[in-house]
Order: sequence, then C-alpha cells, then structure tokens
Amino acid sequence: MMMVMQPEGLGAGEGPFSGSGGGEYMEQEEDWDRDLLLDPAWEKQQRKTFTAWCNSHLRKAGTQIENIEEDFRNGLKLMLLLEVISGERLPRPDKGKMRFHKIANVNKALDFIASKGVKLVSIGAEEIVDGNLKMTLGMIWTIILRFAIQDISVEETSAKEGLLLWCQRKTAPYRNVNVQNFHTSWKDGLALCALIHRHRPDLIDYAKLRKDDPIGNLNTAFEVAEKYLDIPKMLDAEDIVNTPKPDEKAIMTYVSCFYHAFAGAEQAETAANRICKVLAVNQENEKLMEEYEKLASELLEWIRRTVPWLENRVGEPSMTAMQRKLEDFRDYRRLHKPPRVQEECQLEINFNTLQTKLRLSHRPAFMPSEGKLVSDIANAWRGLEQVEKGYEDWLLSEIRRLQRLQHLAEKFQQKASLHETWTRGKEEMLNQHDYELASLQEVRALLRRHEAFESDLAAHQDRVEHVAALAQELNELDYHEAASVNSRCQAICDQWDNLGTLTQKRRDALERMEKLLETIDQLQLEFARRAAPFNNWLDGAVEDLQDVWLVHSVEETQSLLTAHEQFKATLPEADRERGAILGIQGEIQKICQTYGLQPKSTNPYITLSSQDINNKWDMVRKLVPSRDQTLQEELARQQMNERLRRQFAAQANAIGPWIQGKVEEVGRLAAGLAGSLEEQMAGLRQQEQNIINYKSNIDRLEGDHQLLQESLVFDNKHTVYSMEHIRVGWEQLLTSIARTINEVENQVLTRDAKGLSQEQLNEFRASFNHFDRKRNGMMEPDDFRACLISMGYDLVSPPNCSQKYHQNRQVDLCEFEASLVYKVSSRPAGATGKPCLKNQGIWCPLLASMGTCMHVVNIRCTQAYTYTHKIKFSKSLKNRGLERWLDG
Repeated sequence: MMMVMQPEGLGAGEGPFSGSGGGEYMEQEEDWDRDLLLDPAWEKQQRKTFTAWCNSHLRKAGTQIENIEEDFRNGLKLMLLLEVISGERLPRPDKGKMRFHKIANVNKALDFIASKGVKLVSIGAEEIVDGNLKMTLGMIWTIILRFAIQDISVEETSAKEGLLLWCQRKTAPYRNVNVQNFHTSWKDGLALCALIHRHRPDLIDYAKLRKDDPIGNLNTAFEVAEKYLDIPKMLDAEDIVNTPKPDEKAIMTYVSCFYHAFAGAEQAETAANRICKVLAVNQENEKLMEEYEKLASELLEWIRRTVPWLENRVGEPSMTAMQRKLEDFRDYRRLHKPPRVQEECQLEINFNTLQTKLRLSHRPAFMPSEGKLVSDIANAWRGLEQVEKGYEDWLLSEIRRLQRLQHLAEKFQQKASLHETWTRGKEEMLNQHDYELASLQEVRALLRRHEAFESDLAAHQDRVEHVAALAQELNELDYHEAASVNSRCQAICDQWDNLGTLTQKRRDALERMEKLLETIDQLQLEFARRAAPFNNWLDGAVEDLQDVWLVHSVEETQSLLTAHEQFKATLPEADRERGAILGIQGEIQKICQTYGLQPKSTNPYITLSSQDINNKWDMVRKLVPSRDQTLQEELARQQMNERLRRQFAAQANAIGPWIQGKVEEVGRLAAGLAGSLEEQMAGLRQQEQNIINYKSNIDRLEGDHQLLQESLVFDNKHTVYSMEHIRVGWEQLLTSIARTINEVENQVLTRDAKGLSQEQLNEFRASFNHFDRKRNGMMEPDDFRACLISMGYDLVSPPNCSQKYHQNRQVDLCEFEASLVYKVSSRPAGATGKPCLKNQGIWCPLLASMGTCMHVVNIRCTQAYTYTHKIKFSKSLKNRGLERWLDG
C-alpha cells in the first residue's frame, strides 16, 4: 500500500500538500478519509475533469481513455500518460496480461512518480489494478499537482497559491469578479470569462455577460476555450451551479489549463514588446550619433578660431594696454570657454553612453567621422589649453616685467639713500687714535666695539651688493634712466672700498695695543698667581713659628722638632721663589719703559706689593732661631717626665700583682678545710701582719704619683695600674683579711655555742665549695637549693611565697653555715620522722627569704641535737639584713 504525500521540493506554505489553501485537502490523513465520504456530485465532477485532462495529453500520443478506473488498470496508458506530460522515457512495460504484469507496470508508473519527489502513501498498484475509483482519482490528482500545478510560480508564490494569485491578478480589473478560492468564486462563470477576455478580448464580449446567468456564462467559457484555446470541456455548467460547493480539485485542474494555454501567449507578447523596445533603442542611438557629429563639428570649429587669437604674443609698451589684454583674456575664461567646456564633457558623456547602449543591445560600436573621434577632440582641446596656458603665462610675464622695472627703480633709490645715510661720519670715526692712552679693558672694549662695527659693515656688504645688483638689473631691462643709476652706484662702491681700508688699519692698531697690554696683564696675573700662594706660605710660616703647642710625650716633642727642621730645609727654595716673583714685577716695568706706556701703580689681580713680600720674609727669618730654642727646652722637660713615668710604672707593676695574689690567698684560706679553726686563725693573723709590713711600699708609690701630678702627667703607657687601682686593691685586701678573720671568729663562737664538731663544719664547707661554681665565695639560689638537697633536705616552695623577694639572692659561706647550724640545733633530742619547720611555726630565716620550706628527710649526723634559743649570727649576717629572722 502507498499513500499520497507531498512532492519534494515544495516549501512550507508553497506546495499543494502544505498549510493554507491546499493543506486541507492534500494531507493524506484528512484527504482520503474525507474522500471516502465525498458527495457523489464531487466524485462525478472529479471523474469527468480528470478523464478530460488525461485525454488532452493522451491525444498527443494518438489514444485516449473512456473509463478512468478501467483504462489504467493494466498500467500501459498510465505509463504513456506520464511519458507525455514529463517528456521522459519510462522503463519498458511488461506485455503480458496476467495480474502480476499489470501490477508491475503500475509499480513502474508509481516509482516514476516517486522519483519526481512525490511520496505516495496508501496508494498501491493492487488498488489501481483492481479498479479502485477512489485510489485512481487520488493518483491522477497527484499527477496533476506534480506536473500541472506545482511548477506554477507567480511573484514568489507557487502551486495552488501561485495559480490563485495569477487568477486574482488577471481578473482584478473586471467587475463582479472576486476570486478568493477554487470553488464558490467560479460558480457564476464570470471569472472564467474574465480570464479569456483578459488574454483574448476578441473571443468574448465581457460587457454583455450577466451575473444572474451563471449557466450561460459557464457554457460560453467552456465552448470558447474548447474551440479557440484547445482546452477540452472538463466540467458541466449544471453540475457547478447546482452544487453548493463545487469540487476544488476539478476547478483547479481546469483553471490550470488556462494558465498553461495563456503562458505561451504571454511569452509571445513579451517578445513583441522586446522587439519594440529594441527598435526604440536603435532610434535613440541614431539620434545620439547625429547629436555627437553636430557637437563635435561645432566644438572643433570654435577651437580652430580661438587658437590664432591666443598665439598672438605682441607686447604693449604701457601697463594700461597690457592690463586691457589681460581683461580680454579673463572674459574669454569667464564667458566664452565655460559653455565649450560643458560641450566637451557632454560630448564625451554622449559618446560613452552611446557605446554602452550599443554594446548592451549587441550592436556594433559607433565610429564617428574622420577627425571627430573622441581622441581627436581631446587632442584639439589639449592643444587649445596648451596655447591658452602659454598666452596666460606670456601676459603675466609681461605685466610682471613692467611692474618689476618700476619696482626696481624705486627700490634702488631707497636702498642707495639708506646706505649713504649709514656711511655718514664713519670715516672720521675710523681715523681716531683713542686707544693710545686706554687700559687693557678699555682697549678690549674698543676692539669689541670695532668688531661690532665690522659685523655691521659685513652686514651692509649685502646691501651694497644688492644696490649694485639692482643697478645691473635695471641696465639689463633697459631702464630709461640707467645713466644716473650707474653714477650713483659707482660713488657708493668707491666709498665702500675706502671704509674697508680704514677698518682694517684701525683693527691692526687695536690688536697691536691689545697684545702689549695683554703681555703686561699676563705678567701681572702671573705675579698674582705666584705671589698669592707665596704670601699664604709666609703667613702660615709666621703663624706656625709663633704657634703655642701642647705635648705630653718625648715623641710628640721630637715630632715638632723634626717638622721644624723640615721647614728650615724649605727656606732656600722659598727664597728662590721670592726672587722669581720680584723678577716678574721688574719685567713689567721694563716693557712700560720700552714702549712708552704709563706703568700702573696697582696690580688689578692682587693688592700685595713686592715690599709686602720682603717685609714678611724678613719676619720669618727672625722667628726661626727663636722657635729652635723653645723646642729644645720643651724636649728637656718631656724627657724628665718620661723618667718619672718609668719610675712609677716599675713600682706599680710590682705592687699590683702582690696585692692581687694576697687577695686570692686570703680567699683560699677562708674556703679551705685544712686544720682546725684555731690553726686557720693563726694563719690569717700572720697574713694580716705581712700586709701591714708592706704598707711602706704603698707610701713610696704615693710619693712618685705626687711628682707626676705636679708635672701635669696624667697618662702612663708603661703600666696598666693607676694609683686609684692600687688604692682600691689595697683597701679590698685589708677588708678581705679583716672579714675573713671575723668569719673564723664567728665560726669558733658558733661551734662552741652549738657543740658542733670540726667534721660537721668541714662537711658544710665542702658542700659550699662544691656548689660555689663561680668560685667567688657566693652561691646562686639554684645552687643553694641543690646543695641543701644533696645534704638530705627536702625543699618545697610555700603556696604564698613571693618569687619577687628572692630573685638574684646569693648566699655566702657564712650565711650557709649559719643556716645549717640553726637547722641542726633546732631539732629536738630524740626526734624522728620528717617534721616540717613550717608546721612547727619555725622558718629558717635564710630559706624563708628564698621562698622555700624544708622537710628533713635524712640526718647524716648521728649525734642528737638540742633546742637552743635564738643565736646571734656574725656581723656579716647582720649587714645582709638577716638579723630580724633571729629574733624569737
């Protein structure tokens, strides 16, 4: 089974199978379902119309059909119909009469239709072979659409819309005709008659037709179309009139025959119009050719008349006559030439237009008469313009020549007068001798003034040459007063030569005087250059020789002596420089005497005179011996001071180490464990006596120090020990021995009061010495805690202890022993366990000051201890602010 589908190549809204117009009956789903329920009248109209349409084409092949559903069953006439309307050959048909032969032929026809872009749906070869009228009519309608209606194109619309638009355009001028569709718009027959009358008005008298006679109008149109237009009668007037809505397919099929019939006539009419247009173009071209020949002749004649007038180059003697000629030429340019320029341009435009039209109409190019080609006219016009340009140049040249003669004469007189005014008085000025008594600056000013005059003179050189050139040009142009011009010009040139000679003579005299004065000035400048530094040297020498010095050593004094000897060595050379300076002044005086010049009393570069230099030189010569004596006396004084320094250094270098050694020895005795306390006390007493016996050496050193102070000697490079160092060391030694003796005495008192053994005291000292890391007799707080822990005491910081109180708190040996003695003596006899001093209400003063409480964890001493009341510690403990902890 195959269905009728839209032919390929039709766009949306264009083909009979698309939207508005044809879509409502071309879509298969709507079309054939509706056709199955068609009114029998519509079926009758389609059958008759389609049969007539097929016969109109089959007649060309010498055959026809009688019954549309029967005659196409074998497929032979169907294939023949397609060959006639398409102009193409179909595959060879099967000649058999069997059913499959017929189906094969019909399929070939349907395949051909499909090859033309028509998709057939629900139409199969079997339905056609079986004589199905509905399917056969549908197939014929598809063929009509594809080959009779689809190719219709009017104003960018095609198929049904194109055919409808064509009908509307053709019938628009006719009354009572309003074509809007292909059914009811054709019932009165006026639309068909209007189509025929529009193309063949000789066949129908449209004015006699009446709208109320539709059958008559339709029959008239059918008969005329069949008789004169070879359009077979495909419809019955009664069927159309009596049907409320005539069959659209039948009307479209019939109307499409009118379109194809009149299309050829329209082409013929178009061809006729083209022929008329060609004839009109040819006539217009002939007219353009004639106009070209006429314009070319007139223009060439005008050029031939104008050229001789422009070639006349006879000049006029006066400016007025030449200006009249110029006015005539301007009238020619303004009045006579512009119309001819337009003619020349129009001639070229006409020629180009004519050639374009001939080329477009495929006619041979236009060839003007001989000598009237565009190139000939262009050459003639160029010749005219060249002559015209030459004439204009000649006119302007003549006018400029006359103007220049008048201008040159006036200019010569003006320039000559100006030059004569400028030269007045210049010769007297150049003969002056005002430079003879002038100074160098004045001579240079005169020379600069003269150079300015020479520059001015050189600038006037061009003016003189200009005056001469003006006279020369006036002579060349045959000026009528050339004689007077030449005379005046010669006088100006003679005077100019004299001025040049005088100028050179004055310049030579000024330059000679300038050189003499420059020589004197150079000598004065040389005198100033050499005298100024020599004078500064003399001033410096006087200042140095009179200078007061301050020295502190022999070396510094010796340095001054050396510098003074070096200065004395430069005196001979300085004396030679003095002689050279005085010689420059003598040469200046000699030059003035030789050339008769008045010598200047002062030097412009310096106020110093030769006498001033001699006076200062004499002063230097007097001061040198005095300086020698003063330096020798200072040297003797510094040598004495050096002996005092060495004497003091020898004693200080021996006393200083002795004091330091004694301090260390006392420290070792204080920290040592050798012997009992009584033995240590005996040793300390012996050291104290030795120190007292050494006091005489300190006194002698004080005497030497007094001598140095009196001699104002405050430094000594021979020793690192000053008197202050020795004094401080001596005081420290005395304090150390006294303090150590006091500590030993306190230990004896403590031992006796507490009943401690010598071994316990030695153990305390050994622990202290072990944790005295810096070996300075003092323990840091951390070292002190570590020492107590090593001796069996548990230290715990109290909860409210102030850390600020014991920061950087150091413990010496005396404090250490006192604190341990206090702790040991505070233990009750027979006590056991680990009692805490805090719980008993008793704090070790030293530990409390360090923010620490102590639990006894081990008692190394085996003997029992007894309570004691408060103990008086040594003076050293009191000085450290610990006595308040001993109360209570």
